[in-house]
Amino acid sequence: MPGTVTNRRRFFQYAAALGIGGQTLLRSRDLQAAVFDAKESVAMPWPEMRYRTLGRTGFDASRLIFGCGAALMRRPNDRLLNTALDAGVNVFDVGFGRYYDMAERNMRDFLKVHRDKLFLISKAYIGKQVQPGDDFSVADAQQAAAGWLEYMNESLKDLGQEQVDAYYFMASNNTRVIASDEMFKAFEQAKASGKTRFLGLSTHQNAHAVLETAIDTGRFDLAMIAITPGGWYDWETKALLPGTPNMQALRPILDKARAAGMGMIGMKAARYIAGRSWLGKGNADAFNDYYDEDLLKANLSAFQRSYSFVLENGLDCVNADIQSFDQLKENFVAAATARESLPTA
Repeated sequence: MPGTVTNRRRFFQYAAALGIGGQTLLRSRDLQAAVFDAKESVAMPWPEMRYRTLGRTGFDASRLIFGCGAALMRRPNDRLLNTALDAGVNVFDVGFGRYYDMAERNMRDFLKVHRDKLFLISKAYIGKQVQPGDDFSVADAQQAAAGWLEYMNESLKDLGQEQVDAYYFMASNNTRVIASDEMFKAFEQAKASGKTRFLGLSTHQNAHAVLETAIDTGRFDLAMIAITPGGWYDWETKALLPGTPNMQALRPILDKARAAGMGMIGMKAARYIAGRSWLGKGNADAFNDYYDEDLLKANLSAFQRSYSFVLENGLDCVNADIQSFDQLKENFVAAATARESLPTA
């Protein structure tokens, strides 16, 4: 398991250089204060990361997945990636350049050194975008499959890699796409040529129907879904899907997906309470009614509670957009201390 004494020591060295002390220095221009804050941060070790087997991939994954897309769109951040890796995060998720700009290219140097230590996920839209209710003919599927394979080749070139561990149908909201034989043939072609090992999907819309279809096909190894303690998150409205059951009520379909061999990964667990600058401030207490007394009393931020809750109620891992040391630490603690309520086999 990641986290040897040497790695832990190097991790805290990164923390001192990159984290609290650096932010204090930027804020106050006081080097003495920065050194003090860095030492205080190092003096308080983080918890050990916990791990879950990601479905039939068989990979023992950290319950926190480092979401690299937004974090690396403009510039590399190897120090932050190294900090996460040395602390025990061993799954890194990125996406193709036509959406995430330079993110894959900005991972290249990090992967040159550490590729064998981590599970690498990337993703792309299919070549023909469709909405949940759209038709998806065989001709449409052939066009979409060819486009997806082209994007995968672009990803591999940008990453400087011959293979990613998993590649997703990104933002897939149409059940016809999920059930498409042509799309699955595209994956089988990529797998046969050694470009990827596992097939995944990500979706922010129509997630319940998409997940049911994925279960029925038996073809998907990973599913990354937009879900919150209050239920399904809808990307279009940046709010909870109207009429959504809460997450505990959704537990049966999540368990069914896991029983079908899919590793279950959550995203957008805290986006609703964070809000957006153009939508106004989020409501940090929005999910409190779903939490039990122990979680409400825990020394956690509102964001940490949301991550803890989804990990305790049907997900193997949570994917978090991490752009700073503070965000890494906050998300890490939540994932590492989430109560274990999932079966271990």
